[in-house]
Amino acid sequence: MQRADELTTRAPWEGMWHFGDRAPITLVCARRPVEPPAGPESPDYVELAAYRDLDALLELHGHVCAANPGVAVHHRLADELNQSDLTNHLVLLGGAGGAGGERTTGRILAALKLPVVADPQVPAFRMTGRGGRSSTFRPALEPGAPDPRLTEDVALFCRAPNPFNRKRSVTVCNGNYGRGTYAAVRTLTDPRFRDRNGAYLEQRYGPDDTYGVLARVAIVAGEVITPDWTQAGTVLHEWSTTG
Repeated sequence: MQRADELTTRAPWEGMWHFGDRAPITLVCARRPVEPPAGPESPDYVELAAYRDLDALLELHGHVCAANPGVAVHHRLADELNQSDLTNHLVLLGGAGGAGGERTTGRILAALKLPVVADPQVPAFRMTGRGGRSSTFRPALEPGAPDPRLTEDVALFCRAPNPFNRKRSVTVCNGNYGRGTYAAVRTLTDPRFRDRNGAYLEQRYGPDDTYGVLARVAIVAGEVITPDWTQAGTVLHEWSTTG
């Protein structure tokens, strides 16, 4: 049973997922590489079956709606974004690449000129630092049958002004695997940790800055442990540029 002192004392609309301008918010996911078995013409059709990172989307959608009462909160597949979506507050979940959406989200990420890129082939995050030196941040896998077991992932949280509308923002929540993406979201929604993690950002960065945090994510007994950025060894790398 949770103790009262373990829970957040701030309301969701006081946190990092509250947007005070009350502008619409678009949550963006990649399309699953395999189409769902039931198409739109089928009685069993489920629209969300085409979405990747559903756990992250479900977690974040409810929290963003609570943090921004009365504000329009949309979810979209990356290959179905329109002009209105692109000029809202944008949240890219899992990099939101894949299929046709890779071109759209790739354009957004390229415009942000982030020093970190996700390499899904390894998988790993590659960070370019001063003097062109690079660092690589990989997940940890234990050999097992039939598949290796993920014991540690890396989560990226990044926020920047929207390159298509400077009065709005872009937020990236990504991981080497889906559980890293979920952890990036939970960092600022989990009632045990969102206050201290939010304060961590507020003390370092301004609302017009572009900034990012790469953090270690422990996976214990198949459960994602929410990263605590204030705990030594959790933050692997961070950067910022002043707006």
